[in-house]
Amino acid sequence: MDTWKTASFELGQGDDACLLLHGFTGSPWDVRPLGEALATRGLYVKAPLLPGHGTTPEAMLEADHRQWQEAAWEALHSLRGFRRVFVAGLSMGALLGLRLAAGAPERVKGLVLIAPAARFKGPTMALLKSLRGTRLLERVKPWVRKTATDLSDPVALAEAPILPAFPSARLNDLWTVQEAALAEARLVRCPTLVVVAQHDHVVDPEGGKWLAGQLVHAPEVRLVSLQEGYHIIPRDRGGPRLASEVRAFLGRLQEWSGDEQALASGGASPSAL
Repeated sequence: MDTWKTASFELGQGDDACLLLHGFTGSPWDVRPLGEALATRGLYVKAPLLPGHGTTPEAMLEADHRQWQEAAWEALHSLRGFRRVFVAGLSMGALLGLRLAAGAPERVKGLVLIAPAARFKGPTMALLKSLRGTRLLERVKPWVRKTATDLSDPVALAEAPILPAFPSARLNDLWTVQEAALAEARLVRCPTLVVVAQHDHVVDPEGGKWLAGQLVHAPEVRLVSLQEGYHIIPRDRGGPRLASEVRAFLGRLQEWSGDEQALASGGASPSAL
């Protein structure tokens, strides 16, 4: 694996910052195009590499959901000197980011959920989850092999750094993050943008739409459904549209100078496009 591709990054400068969180078995490479787009619009962007990710399969043996969430909290805390802080995440990273917004409403002023892993696609993950308490999967198949990632763009797919395997035990941690985030959705109180890809092969876009409906105390929820590209939206054919939507959404929050307390006092229904 090319670790120079998967390394954490920091881009841009400005009074406001955006924390970018990648997904399960992914790396900051997955979200870098979005980070670059936001940096050109006057945001400082920070994208950490989550523990166990981006190096070797064996590194995932020592990581778990607690370390992933702790790393997300530490990254958020490192941005305490900025005027406003926004959080954006891809897949599992979206769930980690949601938990930050739920747990620190005074710090997170805007949230972007990209292909959030609210519901996985197909029967395989459901079957594996049904075996969760038995540890049968870990005994029969301790490693899950990966040969590709969910991208429709052949150029991006050829360049993608792919973790060739991960311990099946880490699926338990993924499900734990999922359950915790879904339980905390009603605690989010900042404007939120949810972006899904209709042809995603990893997560069900209907799950993202459902999650948008659970953000009942967010003052604004915008839902965008992309017809182009697969799961790794920032790197795929839907990436430019994603970057445009996120820039516009966060840009409006940066410029907004109204009464924050009044805005935060009530919820709103998702607006779809």
